[in-house]
Amino acid sequence: MKKNILTIFTAIFFMVLLYSAFEMFVPAQNATKNTEIEIPMGATFRQAVDILSDQKLIRDKKIFLLLGRLTGADRKIRAGFYSIWSNMSPWDIFKIIRKGRIIEYEVKVLEGDSLLEIAETFSRAGIATYDEVVKISKEPEFLSSYDIEAPSIEGFVFPDTYMIPKGVKIEDAIGIMVDRMREKYSGKLIERTEKMGMTETEVLTLASIIEKEASVDDERTLISAVYHNRLRKHMPLQADPTSIYGIKSSKEKITRSDLQRKTPYNTYVINGLPPGPIASPGLKSIVAALTPADVPYLYFVSNNDGTHKFSVTLGEHEIAVRSYRDKKKITDG
Repeated sequence: MKKNILTIFTAIFFMVLLYSAFEMFVPAQNATKNTEIEIPMGATFRQAVDILSDQKLIRDKKIFLLLGRLTGADRKIRAGFYSIWSNMSPWDIFKIIRKGRIIEYEVKVLEGDSLLEIAETFSRAGIATYDEVVKISKEPEFLSSYDIEAPSIEGFVFPDTYMIPKGVKIEDAIGIMVDRMREKYSGKLIERTEKMGMTETEVLTLASIIEKEASVDDERTLISAVYHNRLRKHMPLQADPTSIYGIKSSKEKITRSDLQRKTPYNTYVINGLPPGPIASPGLKSIVAALTPADVPYLYFVSNNDGTHKFSVTLGEHEIAVRSYRDKKKITDG
């Protein structure tokens, strides 16, 4: 009798096992099509299973729920859009859900990128339109929510590679980038900022100019020193990249008329720092803005090879400028 009962239980066990294997490893559909499933923010694992069932991607919800309970996947589920093929097995779908493999867009912000270039990157990725990014980045309410005391988020977006989830609000996507900057610009850097009597906006503004001027890392603190020395002597910074900010791309040639144009950012026509950054500075430029080299330089000009010639007096600088122009004539042929 006991032997018969054991046989029956064994048979039932294997039937359940076979049924579970069928339900988890055999696709619920034969057709091959891609479906985007949205798991709303705050949804439970059970609600996610209901969504999968409604889309006919799984057959038996109870087995899916049991698997979630056994693996702990039911404790937390990542909201977002999931890309699922209809011919996937429920087991493959379960792994995607458990690992939180939502649809994400890669957004790369490079050192020296301006807000306009960042907006173009968002647009290419399909996250938001160019105009939407520019508009939100200048809204006073949005700036206030992140304690940004500047005309826009320019300079407050840290250069990095970001994975932005599909469906995320543009404000939140930009906020992720601002938060990354604040993660990097913290601790001793903030202490140094306070010690120098500067504000966060002033440091990022100076760092952004250094970022646009420096090609060689070793020169960042030297360029920083030039601008600090000029600020101390109340001399115009005369930083070429500021003359075209908001006017044309930094990749375009800067002309004499650009240097003479009256804008709030052109340091050839204003004294002191511009009202805000002109690009996204990297950490090296932020550090350089806070740790200028102990040198008396007031001028620098390109050597036409990525490096610069630094000078203390105007006379030395004029000689360096003539040398630069002669080299350029030879290079241009």
